Amino acid sequence: MAVAVELTHVTKAFDTTLAVNDVSLKIEPGECFFLLGPSGCGKTTFLRILAGFYQPDAGELRFDNAVMNTIPPHQRNTGMVFQNYALWPHMTVAENIEYGLTLRKLAKTERQQKIAEVLDMVQMAEYGNRPVNTLSGGQQQRIALARALVIEPSVLLLDEPISNLDAALRQHMRDEVKQIHSRTNITTFYVTHDQVDALSMADRMAIMQDGVLVQVGTPREVYQFPKNTFVASFIGETNFIPGRVLNVSNGSTTIETPVGVLQSETVYHDLAPGAQVQCSIRPEAIHLGELQAKNRVTAKVAAVNYLGRMEEYQLVAAGIPLKAVHYDPGTEAKRPGDTVELAISAEAVIPLLD
Repeated sequence: MAVAVELTHVTKAFDTTLAVNDVSLKIEPGECFFLLGPSGCGKTTFLRILAGFYQPDAGELRFDNAVMNTIPPHQRNTGMVFQNYALWPHMTVAENIEYGLTLRKLAKTERQQKIAEVLDMVQMAEYGNRPVNTLSGGQQQRIALARALVIEPSVLLLDEPISNLDAALRQHMRDEVKQIHSRTNITTFYVTHDQVDALSMADRMAIMQDGVLVQVGTPREVYQFPKNTFVASFIGETNFIPGRVLNVSNGSTTIETPVGVLQSETVYHDLAPGAQVQCSIRPEAIHLGELQAKNRVTAKVAAVNYLGRMEEYQLVAAGIPLKAVHYDPGTEAKRPGDTVELAISAEAVIPLLD
Protein backbone atom coordinates (compact mmCIF):
# COMPACT_ATOMS: atom_id res chain seq x y z
CA MET A 1 0.00 0.00 0.00
CA ALA A 2 1.42 3.39 -1.00
CA VAL A 3 2.36 5.70 1.83
CA ALA A 4 2.90 9.43 2.18
CA VAL A 5 6.44 10.59 2.88
CA GLU A 6 6.74 13.78 4.90
CA LEU A 7 9.79 15.72 6.06
CA THR A 8 9.41 18.53 8.56
CA HIS A 9 12.34 20.92 9.07
CA VAL A 10 14.88 18.16 8.35
CA THR A 11 18.56 19.12 8.61
CA LYS A 12 21.70 17.05 8.05
CA ALA A 13 25.22 18.45 8.36
CA PHE A 14 28.69 17.06 7.77
CA ASP A 15 31.19 19.06 9.81
CA THR A 16 30.29 22.65 8.90
CA THR A 17 28.52 21.79 5.63
CA LEU A 18 24.71 21.76 5.66
CA ALA A 19 23.94 19.05 3.11
CA VAL A 20 20.19 19.26 3.82
CA ASN A 21 19.12 22.57 5.31
CA ASP A 22 15.75 22.83 7.11
CA VAL A 23 13.78 20.97 4.42
CA SER A 24 10.02 20.47 4.68
CA LEU A 25 8.22 18.47 2.00
CA LYS A 26 5.28 16.10 1.60
CA ILE A 27 5.20 13.41 -1.09
CA GLU A 28 1.71 12.07 -1.64
CA PRO A 29 0.86 8.33 -1.62
CA GLY A 30 1.53 6.81 -5.03
CA GLU A 31 3.25 9.93 -6.33
CA CYS A 32 6.30 9.78 -8.61
CA PHE A 33 8.40 12.59 -7.16
CA PHE A 34 11.71 13.80 -8.58
CA LEU A 35 14.52 15.66 -6.83
CA LEU A 36 16.88 17.55 -9.15
CA GLY A 37 19.95 19.60 -8.58
CA PRO A 38 23.60 20.00 -9.57
CA SER A 39 26.35 17.81 -8.14
CA GLY A 40 27.00 18.57 -4.48
CA CYS A 41 23.61 20.18 -3.83
CA GLY A 42 22.57 17.58 -1.22
CA LYS A 43 20.18 15.37 -3.17
CA THR A 44 22.02 12.09 -2.44
CA THR A 45 22.09 12.93 1.27
CA PHE A 46 18.35 13.59 1.05
CA LEU A 47 17.82 10.15 -0.51
CA ARG A 48 19.96 8.45 2.13
CA ILE A 49 17.89 10.04 4.88
CA LEU A 50 14.75 8.51 3.33
CA ALA A 51 16.49 5.13 3.01
CA GLY A 52 17.71 5.20 6.62
CA PHE A 53 21.44 5.28 5.84
CA TYR A 54 21.64 8.70 7.53
CA GLN A 55 19.67 9.99 10.50
CA PRO A 56 18.59 13.65 10.48
CA ASP A 57 20.39 15.96 12.90
CA ALA A 58 17.11 17.84 13.36
CA GLY A 59 13.53 17.63 12.17
CA GLU A 60 11.25 14.68 11.53
CA LEU A 61 10.74 12.11 8.79
CA ARG A 62 7.40 10.26 8.60
CA PHE A 63 6.02 7.46 6.45
CA ASP A 64 2.29 8.09 6.88
CA ASN A 65 1.96 8.60 10.65
CA ALA A 66 5.07 6.64 11.65
CA VAL A 67 8.18 8.59 12.66
CA MET A 68 11.14 7.04 10.83
CA ASN A 69 14.13 9.02 12.16
CA THR A 70 15.72 6.11 14.03
CA ILE A 71 14.20 3.16 12.13
CA PRO A 72 17.00 1.14 10.46
CA PRO A 73 16.94 0.65 6.67
CA HIS A 74 15.85 -3.00 6.73
CA GLN A 75 12.76 -2.13 8.75
CA ARG A 76 11.47 0.67 6.48
CA ASN A 77 10.06 -1.50 3.68
CA THR A 78 11.80 0.58 1.03
CA GLY A 79 13.18 -0.70 -2.25
CA MET A 80 16.23 1.00 -3.71
CA VAL A 81 17.82 1.04 -7.15
CA PHE A 82 21.38 2.38 -7.19
CA GLN A 83 23.19 4.17 -9.99
CA ASN A 84 25.59 1.22 -10.41
CA TYR A 85 22.74 -1.34 -9.92
CA ALA A 86 24.66 -3.13 -7.07
CA LEU A 87 23.79 -6.61 -8.34
CA TRP A 88 25.68 -9.68 -7.08
CA PRO A 89 27.76 -10.87 -10.05
CA HIS A 90 28.15 -14.45 -8.76
CA MET A 91 24.36 -14.99 -8.71
CA THR A 92 21.83 -15.62 -11.42
CA VAL A 93 19.09 -13.13 -12.24
CA ALA A 94 16.54 -15.09 -10.19
CA GLU A 95 18.92 -15.42 -7.23
CA ASN A 96 19.52 -11.66 -7.20
CA ILE A 97 15.78 -11.00 -7.14
CA GLU A 98 15.11 -13.73 -4.58
CA TYR A 99 17.56 -12.39 -1.99
CA GLY A 100 15.16 -9.91 -0.35
CA LEU A 101 12.37 -12.49 -0.30
CA THR A 102 14.65 -15.00 1.43
CA LEU A 103 15.47 -12.46 4.13
CA ARG A 104 11.72 -12.07 4.67
CA LYS A 105 11.44 -15.85 5.12
CA LEU A 106 8.86 -16.41 2.39
CA ALA A 107 8.16 -19.98 1.34
CA LYS A 108 9.99 -21.28 -1.74
CA THR A 109 6.84 -21.56 -3.87
CA GLU A 110 5.80 -18.00 -2.98
CA ARG A 111 9.30 -16.73 -3.79
CA GLN A 112 9.24 -18.41 -7.18
CA GLN A 113 5.82 -16.98 -7.97
CA LYS A 114 6.85 -13.44 -7.06
CA ILE A 115 10.08 -13.73 -9.06
CA ALA A 116 8.13 -14.86 -12.13
CA GLU A 117 5.65 -12.00 -11.74
CA VAL A 118 8.28 -9.29 -11.39
CA LEU A 119 10.42 -10.64 -14.26
CA ASP A 120 7.34 -10.51 -16.45
CA MET A 121 6.72 -6.94 -15.29
CA VAL A 122 10.19 -5.79 -16.43
CA GLN A 123 9.97 -7.91 -19.62
CA MET A 124 12.80 -10.26 -18.61
CA ALA A 125 10.79 -13.46 -18.07
CA GLU A 126 13.19 -15.70 -19.99
CA TYR A 127 16.33 -14.47 -18.20
CA GLY A 128 15.82 -15.95 -14.72
CA ASN A 129 18.61 -18.54 -14.97
CA ARG A 130 21.14 -16.27 -16.68
CA PRO A 131 24.27 -15.19 -14.78
CA VAL A 132 23.68 -11.54 -14.06
CA ASN A 133 27.18 -10.57 -15.22
CA THR A 134 26.33 -11.69 -18.77
CA LEU A 135 23.58 -9.08 -19.14
CA SER A 136 23.82 -5.71 -20.88
CA GLY A 137 23.61 -2.46 -18.93
CA GLY A 138 19.95 -1.98 -19.80
CA GLN A 139 19.10 -5.54 -18.80
CA GLN A 140 20.94 -5.15 -15.48
CA GLN A 141 18.99 -1.97 -14.84
CA ARG A 142 15.75 -3.90 -15.25
CA ILE A 143 16.91 -6.62 -12.88
CA ALA A 144 17.90 -4.04 -10.27
CA LEU A 145 14.42 -2.54 -10.60
CA ALA A 146 12.84 -6.00 -10.35
CA ARG A 147 14.82 -6.76 -7.17
CA ALA A 148 13.54 -3.55 -5.61
CA LEU A 149 9.93 -4.16 -6.67
CA VAL A 150 9.64 -7.85 -5.71
CA ILE A 151 9.53 -7.08 -1.97
CA GLU A 152 6.47 -4.88 -2.61
CA PRO A 153 7.98 -1.80 -0.99
CA SER A 154 5.95 1.04 0.49
CA VAL A 155 8.44 3.51 -0.99
CA LEU A 156 10.68 3.02 -4.05
CA LEU A 157 13.94 4.99 -4.04
CA LEU A 158 15.79 5.52 -7.33
CA ASP A 159 19.31 6.98 -7.40
CA GLU A 160 19.96 8.07 -11.02
CA PRO A 161 19.25 4.51 -12.20
CA ILE A 162 19.47 5.18 -15.94
CA SER A 163 22.32 7.69 -16.05
CA ASN A 164 24.81 5.08 -17.31
CA LEU A 165 22.72 4.10 -20.34
CA ASP A 166 23.03 5.47 -23.88
CA ALA A 167 20.52 8.04 -25.12
CA ALA A 168 18.21 5.66 -27.01
CA LEU A 169 18.08 3.16 -24.15
CA ARG A 170 17.50 5.94 -21.63
CA GLN A 171 14.35 6.98 -23.50
CA HIS A 172 13.15 3.39 -23.58
CA MET A 173 13.77 2.96 -19.84
CA ARG A 174 11.94 6.21 -19.07
CA ASP A 175 8.88 4.71 -20.72
CA GLU A 176 9.38 1.42 -18.85
CA VAL A 177 9.68 3.11 -15.45
CA LYS A 178 6.57 5.23 -16.12
CA GLN A 179 4.56 2.16 -17.08
CA ILE A 180 5.75 0.17 -14.05
CA HIS A 181 4.91 3.06 -11.72
CA SER A 182 1.47 3.35 -13.28
CA ARG A 183 0.82 -0.36 -12.69
CA THR A 184 2.21 -0.58 -9.15
CA ASN A 185 1.21 2.88 -7.81
CA ILE A 186 4.18 2.76 -5.40
CA THR A 187 5.27 6.05 -3.84
CA THR A 188 8.46 6.73 -5.80
CA PHE A 189 11.30 9.12 -5.04
CA TYR A 190 13.74 9.60 -7.93
CA VAL A 191 17.01 11.52 -7.63
CA THR A 192 18.66 12.85 -10.80
CA HIS A 193 20.49 15.76 -12.33
CA ASP A 194 18.89 15.03 -15.72
CA GLN A 195 16.12 17.48 -16.53
CA VAL A 196 14.69 15.32 -19.34
CA ASP A 197 14.13 12.41 -16.94
CA ALA A 198 12.23 14.69 -14.58
CA LEU A 199 10.21 16.63 -17.15
CA SER A 200 9.06 13.47 -18.90
CA MET A 201 8.39 11.23 -15.88
CA ALA A 202 7.59 13.22 -12.72
CA ASP A 203 4.19 13.92 -11.19
CA ARG A 204 5.92 16.67 -9.22
CA MET A 205 9.50 17.73 -8.80
CA ALA A 206 11.73 19.78 -6.51
CA ILE A 207 14.82 21.77 -7.44
CA MET A 208 17.59 21.69 -4.83
CA GLN A 209 20.44 24.17 -4.42
CA ASP A 210 22.95 24.15 -1.56
CA GLY A 211 20.79 21.87 0.58
CA VAL A 212 17.61 23.94 0.15
CA LEU A 213 14.50 23.18 -1.91
CA VAL A 214 14.26 26.23 -4.14
CA GLN A 215 11.01 25.31 -5.91
CA VAL A 216 8.46 22.49 -5.84
CA GLY A 217 5.78 21.93 -8.48
CA THR A 218 4.68 19.95 -11.51
CA PRO A 219 7.14 19.79 -14.42
CA ARG A 220 4.97 22.24 -16.37
CA GLU A 221 4.80 24.70 -13.45
CA VAL A 222 8.54 24.63 -12.84
CA TYR A 223 9.42 24.97 -16.53
CA GLN A 224 6.92 27.71 -17.35
CA PHE A 225 7.03 29.63 -14.06
CA PRO A 226 10.55 29.32 -12.59
CA LYS A 227 11.08 30.96 -9.22
CA ASN A 228 14.47 32.48 -10.09
CA THR A 229 17.27 32.47 -12.64
CA PHE A 230 18.85 29.33 -11.16
CA VAL A 231 15.68 27.30 -11.73
CA ALA A 232 15.10 28.80 -15.18
CA SER A 233 18.61 27.89 -16.33
CA PHE A 234 18.69 24.45 -14.65
CA ILE A 235 15.37 23.22 -16.06
CA GLY A 236 15.65 23.40 -19.82
CA GLU A 237 17.57 25.98 -21.79
CA THR A 238 16.80 29.66 -21.62
CA ASN A 239 18.05 33.07 -22.74
CA PHE A 240 18.59 35.90 -20.28
CA ILE A 241 18.25 39.56 -21.26
CA PRO A 242 18.94 42.06 -18.45
CA GLY A 243 16.55 44.96 -18.02
CA ARG A 244 14.91 47.56 -15.81
CA VAL A 245 11.19 47.58 -15.05
CA LEU A 246 9.47 50.71 -16.38
CA ASN A 247 5.93 50.00 -15.17
CA VAL A 248 3.75 47.18 -13.83
CA SER A 249 -0.02 46.78 -14.25
CA ASN A 250 -2.34 43.76 -13.81
CA GLY A 251 0.24 41.04 -14.39
CA SER A 252 1.96 42.88 -17.25
CA THR A 253 5.11 44.95 -17.34
CA THR A 254 7.27 47.00 -19.70
CA ILE A 255 11.02 46.44 -19.41
CA GLU A 256 13.84 48.53 -20.81
CA THR A 257 16.61 46.26 -22.15
CA PRO A 258 19.70 46.56 -24.39
CA VAL A 259 17.73 44.93 -27.25
CA GLY A 260 14.85 47.38 -26.90
CA VAL A 261 11.72 47.70 -24.79
CA LEU A 262 10.13 44.31 -24.07
CA GLN A 263 6.54 43.67 -23.07
CA SER A 264 5.79 40.86 -20.62
CA GLU A 265 2.42 39.40 -19.74
CA THR A 266 3.84 36.68 -17.46
CA VAL A 267 4.51 38.56 -14.23
CA TYR A 268 4.14 36.39 -11.13
CA HIS A 269 6.81 38.02 -8.93
CA ASP A 270 6.45 41.26 -6.99
CA LEU A 271 7.99 43.85 -9.28
CA ALA A 272 8.26 47.58 -8.84
CA PRO A 273 9.27 50.31 -11.31
CA GLY A 274 13.04 50.58 -11.38
CA ALA A 275 13.67 46.96 -10.38
CA GLN A 276 16.56 45.24 -12.14
CA VAL A 277 15.45 41.94 -13.69
CA GLN A 278 16.60 39.17 -15.97
CA CYS A 279 14.14 38.39 -18.74
CA SER A 280 14.02 34.62 -19.25
CA ILE A 281 13.00 33.61 -22.79
CA ARG A 282 13.03 29.96 -23.87
CA PRO A 283 14.72 29.21 -27.24
CA GLU A 284 11.51 27.73 -28.67
CA ALA A 285 9.71 31.04 -27.95
CA ILE A 286 11.98 33.04 -30.29
CA HIS A 287 10.64 33.00 -33.84
CA LEU A 288 12.57 34.12 -36.90
CA GLY A 289 10.80 36.33 -39.42
CA GLU A 290 7.31 36.11 -37.93
CA LEU A 291 5.55 39.45 -37.56
CA GLN A 292 2.66 38.75 -35.18
CA ALA A 293 4.23 39.43 -31.77
CA LYS A 294 4.40 42.33 -29.34
CA ASN A 295 8.18 42.11 -29.08
CA ARG A 296 10.45 42.64 -32.09
CA VAL A 297 14.22 42.27 -31.83
CA THR A 298 16.87 42.66 -34.53
CA ALA A 299 19.70 40.11 -34.33
CA LYS A 300 22.55 38.71 -36.36
CA VAL A 301 23.01 35.00 -37.02
CA ALA A 302 26.26 33.69 -35.52
CA ALA A 303 25.84 29.97 -36.27
CA VAL A 304 23.26 27.45 -37.45
CA ASN A 305 23.12 23.82 -36.27
CA TYR A 306 20.95 21.51 -38.37
CA LEU A 307 19.56 18.67 -36.19
CA GLY A 308 17.10 17.02 -38.56
CA ARG A 309 13.70 17.82 -37.12
CA MET A 310 14.91 21.23 -35.97
CA GLU A 311 17.56 23.90 -36.41
CA GLU A 312 19.34 25.70 -33.58
CA TYR A 313 20.27 29.30 -34.25
CA GLN A 314 23.01 31.03 -32.30
CA LEU A 315 22.17 34.74 -32.47
CA VAL A 316 23.56 38.02 -31.19
CA ALA A 317 21.32 41.00 -30.40
CA ALA A 318 22.92 44.18 -29.07
CA GLY A 319 25.90 42.13 -27.93
CA ILE A 320 23.73 39.61 -26.06
CA PRO A 321 23.96 35.96 -27.19
CA LEU A 322 20.62 34.26 -27.82
CA LYS A 323 19.56 30.79 -28.89
CA ALA A 324 16.46 30.09 -30.99
CA VAL A 325 15.01 26.73 -32.01
CA HIS A 326 13.19 26.34 -35.32
CA TYR A 327 11.21 23.12 -35.77
CA ASP A 328 10.45 21.59 -39.19
CA PRO A 329 13.15 23.72 -40.83
CA GLY A 330 12.57 22.67 -44.43
CA THR A 331 15.27 23.17 -47.06
CA GLU A 332 16.15 26.84 -46.59
CA ALA A 333 18.05 28.20 -43.63
CA LYS A 334 19.49 31.50 -42.57
CA ARG A 335 23.24 31.77 -42.84
CA PRO A 336 25.88 33.09 -40.42
CA GLY A 337 26.13 36.84 -40.86
CA ASP A 338 22.47 37.28 -41.87
CA THR A 339 20.47 39.95 -40.09
CA VAL A 340 17.11 38.62 -38.90
CA GLU A 341 14.00 39.95 -37.20
CA LEU A 342 12.93 38.03 -34.11
CA ALA A 343 9.38 37.84 -32.83
CA ILE A 344 8.77 37.08 -29.15
CA SER A 345 5.32 36.96 -27.60
CA ALA A 346 4.66 38.91 -24.41
CA GLU A 347 3.66 35.67 -22.65
CA ALA A 348 7.13 34.20 -23.36
CA VAL A 349 9.05 36.98 -21.58
CA ILE A 350 9.44 36.03 -17.89
CA PRO A 351 11.04 38.74 -15.70
CA LEU A 352 13.00 37.26 -12.78
CA LEU A 353 14.54 39.11 -9.86
CA ASP A 354 17.73 37.06 -9.60
